[in-house]
Amino acid sequence: MIITGTRKGIGKYLAEYYIQNGFSVIGCSRDNVDFELNNYQHYCLDVSDESLVKKMFKEIRKKCGRLDVLINNAGVSSENHVLLTPLKEAHDSLNTNFIGTFIFCRESVKLMKMNQHGRIINISSIHVPLALAGTSIYSSSKAAIEQFSRVLAREVFQFGITINILSLSVVKDTGMEIALKEKIKRKILNQTISKDQLNIYDVIHALNFFINEKSKMVSNQILCLGGV
Repeated sequence: MIITGTRKGIGKYLAEYYIQNGFSVIGCSRDNVDFELNNYQHYCLDVSDESLVKKMFKEIRKKCGRLDVLINNAGVSSENHVLLTPLKEAHDSLNTNFIGTFIFCRESVKLMKMNQHGRIINISSIHVPLALAGTSIYSSSKAAIEQFSRVLAREVFQFGITINILSLSVVKDTGMEIALKEKIKRKILNQTISKDQLNIYDVIHALNFFINEKSKMVSNQILCLGGV
């Protein structure tokens, strides 16, 4: 299993959980991790750096010979009125959130095709349907992931590979949640059905559904946790 963005937050929780449940996990982030786990290998890279990502996959192909699951979790937030958004902030958000997802999906499919099997889950955000002011760049990058995933699902199903999207509301005890001002957090949650934050086990439960061998006919779906 590959999980992007494993240095902290959701990615770190997922790496710990899936290792405990029998997976060998390969993670990545821009900086090194401050933890050691059995059956875990870490790569320091920017997910939008094509040359480094291709080098990583070349090593994985040589060492492992297969890939079963990809969870595209790496992401950066952008909260700014469009008139106050610098071009660099727009580039950073689009590169990490969308371009990184595209590159990892492309390289993963090449490896998964060898065994005619694979599960890819791309993480999106509740900000896409909510379209809140101040999230134009962030929500656009996530909307790009959703449309890309819809098309990719049709292209790769013939190879036994499913592509699904997990759209998240506010998740407790993560970097993005901690950085959110209480007023903004409440504004987001008030527009959900649940009115409450998610916890990491809500996320894991949904991921397990997509990963399950019995879910081979579940593809091209968006599951929005928290409800809109």
